[in-house]
Amino acid sequence: MLAILLKKTSPNGHLRKNILLLYLFLGSVSCALAQTIPEDFKDKVEKIIKVKAMTYLTIDTELKTEKRDTTLLRYFADQCKAENYPEGLAYALNQIGTKYRNTSQFKKAADLHQEALQISEEINNTEFKVLSLNMLGVVYRRTDAIKTALDYNQRALELAEQVENPSHHIKRSINVSLNCIGNLYQTLEQYDLAITQFKRALTFEEELGNKLGLAINHQNIGDCLEQKGDLEGALENYRKSLAYNEEINSDMGRVICKNSLAQVYLKQDMPHAALVLLEPLHELAQSIGDFFITSSVFINTGWSHTKLGNYDRAEAFILDGIEMARTHNMPSNVLYGYEKLSDLERIQGNYKEAYEYYKSAYEYEKQISNATNLRYMTDIIVRYEAEKKNNQISVLAKENEIVRLRLRKNQTTLLVSALIVGLISSILYILYRQYQSKNEKRVLSLEQNMLRSQMNPHFLFNSLNSIKLYIINNEQKNAVHYLNKFSKFVRKILEASSVKEITLSEELETVELYMNIENIRFSNEIDFKIAIDEGVDPDFIKVPSLTLQPFLENSLWHGLSPKEGKKMVHLNIKRKSENHVTIEIIDNGIGRTAAQTNKENRVLKRKSVGIRITKERLANFAKDYQNKFDVHIVDLFDNGGTPKGTKVILDIPTV
Repeated sequence: MLAILLKKTSPNGHLRKNILLLYLFLGSVSCALAQTIPEDFKDKVEKIIKVKAMTYLTIDTELKTEKRDTTLLRYFADQCKAENYPEGLAYALNQIGTKYRNTSQFKKAADLHQEALQISEEINNTEFKVLSLNMLGVVYRRTDAIKTALDYNQRALELAEQVENPSHHIKRSINVSLNCIGNLYQTLEQYDLAITQFKRALTFEEELGNKLGLAINHQNIGDCLEQKGDLEGALENYRKSLAYNEEINSDMGRVICKNSLAQVYLKQDMPHAALVLLEPLHELAQSIGDFFITSSVFINTGWSHTKLGNYDRAEAFILDGIEMARTHNMPSNVLYGYEKLSDLERIQGNYKEAYEYYKSAYEYEKQISNATNLRYMTDIIVRYEAEKKNNQISVLAKENEIVRLRLRKNQTTLLVSALIVGLISSILYILYRQYQSKNEKRVLSLEQNMLRSQMNPHFLFNSLNSIKLYIINNEQKNAVHYLNKFSKFVRKILEASSVKEITLSEELETVELYMNIENIRFSNEIDFKIAIDEGVDPDFIKVPSLTLQPFLENSLWHGLSPKEGKKMVHLNIKRKSENHVTIEIIDNGIGRTAAQTNKENRVLKRKSVGIRITKERLANFAKDYQNKFDVHIVDLFDNGGTPKGTKVILDIPTV
């Protein structure tokens, strides 16, 4: 039997022989384990082999509950081999290979996926060829073999896109290819190209209703935004990914998302909050067996202790993470660990040791980013993106040739040049005027949208309803008092909406009226205070009209409304520099993480656009002053890492 099988191997049969010997060994093991295979599973395998299903979805539907059990899958593989059922054998090899990959046994995983690919090519099954190619790409990407990974994923995508009526599994495979190519762009630090691929995959995953795919792509987009420095955007995508992973109950997803959230918190100088997320992950990450993410968790834990001054613990955790990464051939994590060790020694004043670790990190960086891989990937990117524009380039080339021939025959070069310059100048002037017109329309639209957001129906209904209740209860004094404040507030908003900017003192009057009205609805439970530092004269500082109310409304709606007990909103105004003033809005609400959870669970979701519109208006305001503005939203935590509110910081130019 062995001789017959060896004769059937291809010219590239060395790997087949090794795999064959592996299966002979597994076959002997399976004899010993045969008694442990449940009878109902044996019946299921017999039924699948008898039907000889040709598609991935049919086999996967039958084995959905057993496909994580390598013992059962090996039994299935042996039976498929004995009964000459190649589709089932390719399915089993890929599933076992995925299990090896997730436990960082990359060599075994690659061999099994390669064997599955050879079987799929022999039977010419496109679904299993695409699956095997994608899985090989993932394995090689995990070991930073970028050139090989990109080859496999590119082949998978090209093959899948040629299918005229793609099955559900082919559509999923296209998404996997897009996701993998996006990850490779990310390795090249081409973050915008990577985000484009991830968003395209995200659209397809939404069509398929695949929550795992949605979680993965939000995680990847968050990572790109983090590398670009957009930490708030990264946090938003990490939290969405975590929410999807909670829905599908994925421990692996939880570990990845919480590790990423902790990494952003560290970059925001919040080590306590990072440790709250990281410490429970140690045991969970190790139990999963994926040393790629486990080593990252340990290194980030060490980074947290570095920031907290626990240098011995920091060194121990980072060294553990490096050892895991080195043992399992993950050079990018080894590089990351050496960078953190170098920072640790530098902070302690050990500059010689810091330099040695820096040199070690540099050596690993050269190993990962060698010139051959970078040139190869760059060429692939240029080719891949250029193929989409071939028709346009061809048309432009023909037009350019016609112009060149005409200019050569034309004896009045000076006149032609003058006409071209005049034409270009006219076009530029027209484009400039169009830009100005669009910008003016956009500013007007922002002002109108801001007025609508300030006068939202929810607020008006609640206020009028409160007045109605006072009248019904015959509380005339309270009704008149409330109605007086409400009418003043509406007048303020209507007056402010007709001008681009007002003084800070006028803005504070409007804000105080708004908070007084809302506080009546909250039974005067909110402690609202305005503090203005000496040296700040609000009568001589200009701000865009109706700037602060959206942030206060956000604090009330999302932070304080669900909170029990004492409620507080403080507004502090300080002089940051000669050209800037800082406005802080501090509340002691439930924090953004809990607020996001409430928002996801709420049946009626209220779409908030006020803050986004305010940021755009502040950007236009800053342009007029030829200066910049900043809006930061900071999560507040107590010493135990528990959320205790939110601080909004606005830096507004005054000159």
